[in-house]
Amino acid sequence: MIQVAIVGYGNIGRFAVDAVQAAGDMELVGIVRRKAHIQKFHGIPVVESVDKLGKVDVALLCTPTRNVEETARTYLSKGISTVDSFDVHSQISALRDNLDKAAKAGNCVAVVSSGWDPGSDSVVRALLEACAPKGITYTNFGPGMSMGHTVAVKSKKGVAGALSMTIPTGTGVHRRMVYVQLEPGAKLEDIAADIKTDPYFANDETHVIAVEDVDALIDKGHGVNMVRKGVSGKTDNQLFEFNMKINNPALTSQIMVSCARAATRQKPGAYTMIELPIVDLLPGSREQWIHKLV
Repeated sequence: MIQVAIVGYGNIGRFAVDAVQAAGDMELVGIVRRKAHIQKFHGIPVVESVDKLGKVDVALLCTPTRNVEETARTYLSKGISTVDSFDVHSQISALRDNLDKAAKAGNCVAVVSSGWDPGSDSVVRALLEACAPKGITYTNFGPGMSMGHTVAVKSKKGVAGALSMTIPTGTGVHRRMVYVQLEPGAKLEDIAADIKTDPYFANDETHVIAVEDVDALIDKGHGVNMVRKGVSGKTDNQLFEFNMKINNPALTSQIMVSCARAATRQKPGAYTMIELPIVDLLPGSREQWIHKLV
């Protein structure tokens, strides 16, 4: 049994509990929170430090993206492998390089950016590149709630609550509709300016709208439409399309759990999902899945 700890108990952490408990080859040994107000949650230990738990093979870092590197380093230094869902695409390569050194020093594994995008969608994009090496892939998200963007807005001074919706406009271009519930005295124009210069939003058309109750708007559904048109060998007009409509945190946590399994099968170091053998994401033996899927 793979001994798993969940670090953080927000949207993704809550669904991660379900995903770990549903995995027949894993045991949830505890939840780590900054403030452990209770000692147990449905029989699961809740602690402020992983040191209070027993043996932990893999920690699922269900934390805001901007806390991932610091948190991962702490766990890797203890010899505990980590899986995160870091989602700032432009910074993934640097994070992988940094955590690779830390993982090797701790003789363990870090799987970075293992949500659905980046993550499983990255694997699909890689496969489409193999199918048509020459061409263009468009990834269109939504319409749906972006977890990372929403968390980024919630961290802004003067914001009591937030929802960031991703609206696809086609050919990989997106509009960000950001709904904010303001704290008393906060000015919408100041908050909007802060949001629009944040790296999460700086490259997209972004609209910031004040609402009285942001909770009345929240739906955690999301999705993606991915299209590649390209050339196989010297043959033009090869067209591929991938679609899904999903619950955002539920899918993110499930992929993280699958990557936790894969982490136990790799040599020490840091990996993105496109570097992991797909069969290692699945429980049981390779031979079993080769017989079933090939």
